[in-house]
Amino acid sequence: MPTHHWYRAAVPMALSALVLSGCLGGGGGGGDDAPPAEAETPEVTRAHDDRVFTAELPAPAALPAALAGATIYFGKYDGLQGDALYAAELPDGWDGDGLVMWTRGYGGDTLDVALQVPSDAWRKAVLAAGYAWAASSYSANWYDARAGLEDTNKLALNLVDYLQQNNGIGVSAPNQYLISGGSLGGHIAAAAVERENIERTQFKVEYAGAAPFCQSEQNEFQWLGDYTRAMMEISGYGDQEYSDFPDLVGTFYNTGVVSVLVAPGPMVTALFNPHQDGRPNWSSPKGVAGQRLMAIAENLSGGERPIFEYGFNTVLQDIVLATGGADGTINGILAKHIYDNQSVVYRWTNGAEPTDEELDFNEGVTRISADPEANPLRADGVRWIPLVQGDFDVPVLTMHTLGDFYVPFKHQQLYRERALDNGSADLLLQRAIRAPSHCDFSDGEVQAAITDWLDWVNGGAKPAGDEVLDPAVVADANYGCTFTVGERQGLPACAVAR
Repeated sequence: MPTHHWYRAAVPMALSALVLSGCLGGGGGGGDDAPPAEAETPEVTRAHDDRVFTAELPAPAALPAALAGATIYFGKYDGLQGDALYAAELPDGWDGDGLVMWTRGYGGDTLDVALQVPSDAWRKAVLAAGYAWAASSYSANWYDARAGLEDTNKLALNLVDYLQQNNGIGVSAPNQYLISGGSLGGHIAAAAVERENIERTQFKVEYAGAAPFCQSEQNEFQWLGDYTRAMMEISGYGDQEYSDFPDLVGTFYNTGVVSVLVAPGPMVTALFNPHQDGRPNWSSPKGVAGQRLMAIAENLSGGERPIFEYGFNTVLQDIVLATGGADGTINGILAKHIYDNQSVVYRWTNGAEPTDEELDFNEGVTRISADPEANPLRADGVRWIPLVQGDFDVPVLTMHTLGDFYVPFKHQQLYRERALDNGSADLLLQRAIRAPSHCDFSDGEVQAAITDWLDWVNGGAKPAGDEVLDPAVVADANYGCTFTVGERQGLPACAVAR
C-alpha cells in the first residue's frame, strides 16, 4: 500500500516515511533552550497553514475487514486542520474494557488523508487482551505530528459519541486509555505521554501507557541533515551550498512504490563503486573517503552494532539521500529553519578523543545554528513538532530495528538518556531487533511486545528489555538476539536462535 516520499520520491507505507525540509535538534529543538512554559504563541505563518485537506472514506468493499471475534467501524469527525477519518475495532462483548489508540505512520505529501490500520499481528494481540482499538487518519499529512497528536486525543475522548452518531452503537466510555504507533506514529505515541504535551494539548487524555515502535522524534531531522552534510564534506563538495545537494547526489527514478537513485551524481560516484547497471553499490565504498563516510554514518546512527551494514546497503540509503538540500522548515511544518550542527562532532573512529584528521575534517564542515523560535511552545495546543524528552510517568515499551538507516537506533539511546535525566528511566523498556529495514518487525516480535506491555501496564512485573547505552554491549555480535523472533534471510544468525 504505497505512500509518498516527502522530497520527490515514493516509499512503501511500511517505511512510514518522514519529512525533511530541514533538520530538528540542537538549540532549535526546544530542549535546553526551550522558552518558558508561559510563553505565548507568536503569530507566524507557515506554508502548512494554507494546505486544505480532503478526507473521504473509501467504498465499503475497500475498507479493512474485522478480525474474527470483533467488529470494525468507520466514520469521520472534525480534526485540527479539517475532517479526519477513524476506524475502531471492538472485540465481541466489549463495553468500555480499555481502548488502545493506534497512531499511524507518514501519510505522504498529499492533500488527501487516508486511514491506515495497524498490522494484523498488532490487532490480534490487542483484541486477545480484551481491548478495543481506534485509529485516526489525522486531519493533515506531511510531517504534522501536532495534528496527529491532537486528532488522536480528540478521537479517544469522543469515540463513544462518534460510534453512536456514525454507527448507532452504544457502548460505555473506556475505563483505560493506552497509545501505540510506529514511525511518525511512534513519535506521536511517545509524545502523548510526555508531561509538556499532556499539559499543552487541547484534548487531555490520561494514557496509562505507551508503546511507540520504530519511533521517529525530533532527532530524526538532525540525523538526516548531519549525514547528508557529512557526505558533501567528505566527497569534496563541502564548499558548495547545501541547496546544491540534489544536483550533486544524482537522479532518482520513482517506481510508484519507492524512489531509487538510478543515475548517481558526482558526490556519490566519488564515494561508492557502481553496480553493473550503474546504480551505486552501497556495500562497496570507494577508497578511504567512502569507508569513512560509512563509519561516520554508523557513529551518527547509534554506534557499532550488528546489522548496521545491512541497513546501510538498502533502499533506505536512497531515501535518506533524497532528503538532502532542503531549507530547514520540514516542508513548511515550521515557519523557520531548525537544523543545528554547532555541537556535532563527526567521527569515523571510536577512540576517546577525535584524531587530528577528524579535527581537521570538522573544521571544514559548515556550521549552522537553528532559529530559536523555529518550534516554540504554543498557547493553542502542543508544539508544531511535539518533543520527546523522556519525561513521563507511565510504562513505555519501545522496539527498534538495529539496521534502520532511515529512523536510526540512535533515537533509542537519546530516549534513554533523556529518561535518565528526568527520572523516568525505570518506566522505559527498550528492545532491539536484528532486522535491516524500518519498522521491520515479525509478527512474533509485535505480539510479544504488545502482550508484555499490556501485562506490565496492568500491574504485572516489568518485562525484560535491552541495554542501549553501553557501547560494548551494543557492539556484541549477538546483540538483539533476545527479542528477535525468527531469522531474516541473509543476516548473521544468533548463537541461539529464538
